[in-house]
Amino acid sequence: MATHLKNLSDFSHTTIPSGKDYKIAIIVAEWNAKITGALYQGAFSTLLKHEVSEHNILSLTVPGTFELAGAADILLHKTTDVDAVICIGCVIQGDTKHFDFICEAAAQGITNVGIKYSKPVIFGVLTTNNEEQAIDRAGGKHGNKGDEAAITALKMAAYSSSL
Repeated sequence: MATHLKNLSDFSHTTIPSGKDYKIAIIVAEWNAKITGALYQGAFSTLLKHEVSEHNILSLTVPGTFELAGAADILLHKTTDVDAVICIGCVIQGDTKHFDFICEAAAQGITNVGIKYSKPVIFGVLTTNNEEQAIDRAGGKHGNKGDEAAITALKMAAYSSSL
């Protein structure tokens, strides 16, 4: 989403709903922990900034990005009181097609879980060509995709609750 011309973590142009009435889960992949940790911190602090109480933020970890959709599915199957789930991961291009398979599976899986449960399940996964691009999008010059994922979760939770 971010380009060399724009920092998409600037939300001055939009209204962000209060999260005081929401319970949000953040599921974080442990693979590429330096990056996913920064994304998680961005999401967590953004939720707090927008009035989600700390005890209403459920933080969970999974081994890698591939496991995000399965974890979101298990979580939503076992509990109905979560208003949105943020899935955070990072896949960096390597020399094999593994990158393509993981990225597609994560995108499709996360989408399908949201549809299955009619809940916002947010794709906070970086899919970059190299580590530098990931760092730039995890609190670097292109902002923090974790912030973006948290704002998306708040907006979609508000949308869902307004219907």
